[in-house]
Amino acid sequence: MKYYRVGRIVNTFGIRGQLKVIADTDFAEERFSSGQKLAILKDDAFVKEVVVANAQAHKGTYLVSFEEYNNINQVEAFKGCWLAISEDDQQELPEDEFYHHQIIGLKVLTTEGKHLGVIKEILQLGSNDVWVVKRPEAKKKDALIPYISQVVQQVDLQKGEVLIELMEGLIDDEN
Repeated sequence: MKYYRVGRIVNTFGIRGQLKVIADTDFAEERFSSGQKLAILKDDAFVKEVVVANAQAHKGTYLVSFEEYNNINQVEAFKGCWLAISEDDQQELPEDEFYHHQIIGLKVLTTEGKHLGVIKEILQLGSNDVWVVKRPEAKKKDALIPYISQVVQQVDLQKGEVLIELMEGLIDDEN
């Protein structure tokens, strides 16, 4: 089964089995709600499934506790692990919204038919995401493509391609 990370366990909190989690999802309130099933992953390997007993926001993190875990000694080993959801538990997204794992690895083509490269990373920069495109030519720098309607014309997950309008000044091929 495939899992997608939703948070990183960074520490324990108190002695009653709470864990401090840094969310890695846009749906933190839902992912850490009571009754939600999550997987614990260590180095991307499945460790066990747990059920959230309760969670609350706390100073930029979440304090999460699991059913049947009510002691610090029971959860100490989870520090440094990831919380994840299974592929089946992903939410359906509205049209023109995508999960990062769906975008990374897509080929980027210009409206003129030029192959620009492959998306290798997504930067979340406030107003919009920026897609980092690894260029096929080794000497060329990565291209930074803003995910805005003026640039990204079409995302075709079936073909594994993104069609962009290459605006003037977007790519610096001089250096």
